[in-house]
Amino acid sequence: MPHRPHSSLLEETVAIVGVGLIGGSLAAALRQRKATCRVIGVGRDSSRLALAKKAGLIDDGFTDIASVVRLANMIVFCTPVERIAEGVREALSGSPTDPSLLITDAGSVKGPICKALADVPNFIGAHPIAGSHRHGFEAADGQLFEGKVCVITPNSSTAQDPVHRLERFWQSIGMNTVTMAPDEHDRTLAMTSHLPHVVAAALAGTLTPDKRFFTGTGFRDTTRIAAGDPALWSGVLLQNSEYVVAGIDAVQNRLESIRLALTLGNTAILQQLLEEGRAKREALNP
Repeated sequence: MPHRPHSSLLEETVAIVGVGLIGGSLAAALRQRKATCRVIGVGRDSSRLALAKKAGLIDDGFTDIASVVRLANMIVFCTPVERIAEGVREALSGSPTDPSLLITDAGSVKGPICKALADVPNFIGAHPIAGSHRHGFEAADGQLFEGKVCVITPNSSTAQDPVHRLERFWQSIGMNTVTMAPDEHDRTLAMTSHLPHVVAAALAGTLTPDKRFFTGTGFRDTTRIAAGDPALWSGVLLQNSEYVVAGIDAVQNRLESIRLALTLGNTAILQQLLEEGRAKREALNP
């Protein structure tokens, strides 16, 4: 069961690597809830960091991640998933780090990252399940994480104290937390997050220019997430390809059942399949 929000935040200085939508929203949430927390932004573009500072999201901006390690109590990587493990290694490549430094991430794929960093005791994987099809810190929303779920994915050898500390961190910005094995997370999120993006992109890709005028709320709502950043999403899908492919197979089987019912004119089977979909969708409502 998810653990409910906790108000305390022990971290005095939090470094956010990648001040985009998620990183910027995390900074905004910390600003709104924990005014005494110092927030450091880390990125490759100094001009973008300067703009994020001007917008009041961060206190300082750095382009050298290794120089930030000695300044922060916690580092949160909000970069594309394929760059997270490399970024953590780069951060720890300098002088010895304080054993109390906690490093985590916000990536939506956990298995490859946690496996690559299994020998790094400072690192614990996390995935705040929140987002938008928009991107950039300009779209940052301090309420983005409120009431949402954050999955914590420690390795089997991870000590409990830092896990509890990380839970308190995400709870302090309004999230409910749950702990899962990295592989279990990836299998689950393939169906609930990654596959929906694939399906939305596939449906949107079938739309021809002459049909745009006739798209209504149904088509637009169903394909909304297809507007997400293709570069970011291709990285996510490739990192979790095994489980996403399994999900695609499941959807194809379902579509084939509907197709067969239509071909045979079988009203009873068609209604049964539609009712199963309706009931499961209705079960999502509070």
